[in-house]
Amino acid sequence: MVSNSSSRLRSICLVRGRAGILSMAATAANAQSFPTKPVRILTPSSVGSGPDVALRAIAEQLGKKWGQPVLVDNRPGGNGFVATGLFKQAKPDGYELIAPDSSHIATHPHTFRKLPYDPRKDFEPIRPILNTAFFVVVGANSPYKTLGDIIRAAREQPGRVTYGSWFVGSPGHLGGLRLQSLKGIEMLHVPFKDMGQLMAAVAAGEVGWTLGSDASAGPLEKAGKLRYLAIAAPTRSPIHPQVPSVDESPDTKGYDVQAWVGLFAPPGTPEAIKQRISDDVAAVLKSPQIVERYRLLGYENPDLDPGQFAARIQRDTDARGAVIKQAGLRLDD
Repeated sequence: MVSNSSSRLRSICLVRGRAGILSMAATAANAQSFPTKPVRILTPSSVGSGPDVALRAIAEQLGKKWGQPVLVDNRPGGNGFVATGLFKQAKPDGYELIAPDSSHIATHPHTFRKLPYDPRKDFEPIRPILNTAFFVVVGANSPYKTLGDIIRAAREQPGRVTYGSWFVGSPGHLGGLRLQSLKGIEMLHVPFKDMGQLMAAVAAGEVGWTLGSDASAGPLEKAGKLRYLAIAAPTRSPIHPQVPSVDESPDTKGYDVQAWVGLFAPPGTPEAIKQRISDDVAAVLKSPQIVERYRLLGYENPDLDPGQFAARIQRDTDARGAVIKQAGLRLDD
């Protein structure tokens, strides 16, 4: 009896082992042949926006590499909830992906009490596709010549220095809150409905300063209506090497405000397929076409693998959460 039981157990183990090996082999084969049909990438970004332009350029190059169409499906509105709602219905096979920005993943969990998705459970990181470094922006006729000037003015006149953002809870808003927390100062936040209105107000001197990417502030900066005082990042930007980094001054060191857009798969997507997508996206991001497009848009390639991307998401989520908690900021109260 014992011998028969042991024999049956060995047989079961062998069958299961073979099944596991066959399953792994099938997954690897699927990854090598992926994709065999069109791939759709959902995005909360509106058509024609900077992230949309970048994503479409990437999709075009991926389509050529894969020999299959890569379709960009814009679903803006509702704080990104429209796009994320559709994504939650996607099958975990790599054919439906999503490209949200850092606000949807690292900020919304802290600013909304009831979020219709869980960034940790409903999104599996593949790779960040772009990074946006923000410049400290003032009008051409502003009295501020450095970020240190803004800080000193805020210390001398608490609550009088104004800073603008493109919406409550945006990176520009959180960046202003973080500067106040970092330097122990008080400033007045002025939110706008869109980026165009904000940049026009800063250029006209109606708002003291703001944070802006080269994609949003660049046209007016080139026209001589805006000035870049510094880049809120540890190092200078290769796009504007003449603009100092905040870390170059002891008074502003550590003031780092950046944002990203990343590519995610549904939970349960096979690792081999996620890795295939990540590797191919990495290759596309280094292609001459994308390098030049990013130069014109003022974007950078973060060049992080899935594990590194997941670690950055956690750091950003923790850092933004601390700022939001201190400010008591909620968007659904």
